[in-house]
Amino acid sequence: MKDYDDDWTEEQRALYDECYDLGTAWAGDPETDAEQLQDVLNLAEADEDELADVDLGYPPLVDAVAEATGEQVTSVTADRDDPAFRGFVDGARQGAEEDVFGL
Repeated sequence: MKDYDDDWTEEQRALYDECYDLGTAWAGDPETDAEQLQDVLNLAEADEDELADVDLGYPPLVDAVAEATGEQVTSVTADRDDPAFRGFVDGARQGAEEDVFGL
């Protein structure tokens, strides 16, 4: 389920939506490595203290944000206030099969 912040602009919501769709498609792809998927699901479940605004170079996440923004990025900040990060991990959680560990 999509989860916007009330104060996000239309551009932030659009970025969230695009990253959400990319995360959903990635998680549902049979070629997606189960360990990588579990890593993203763990990010989706982590609390703010665990995330600590760390810059992630995780390829599926970085690729999705680069595609959604049209900009070359090498890392993404693990921050739930960032619509790109939150969109991708929320989408991956939505797209994962019910029997995936952690759901």
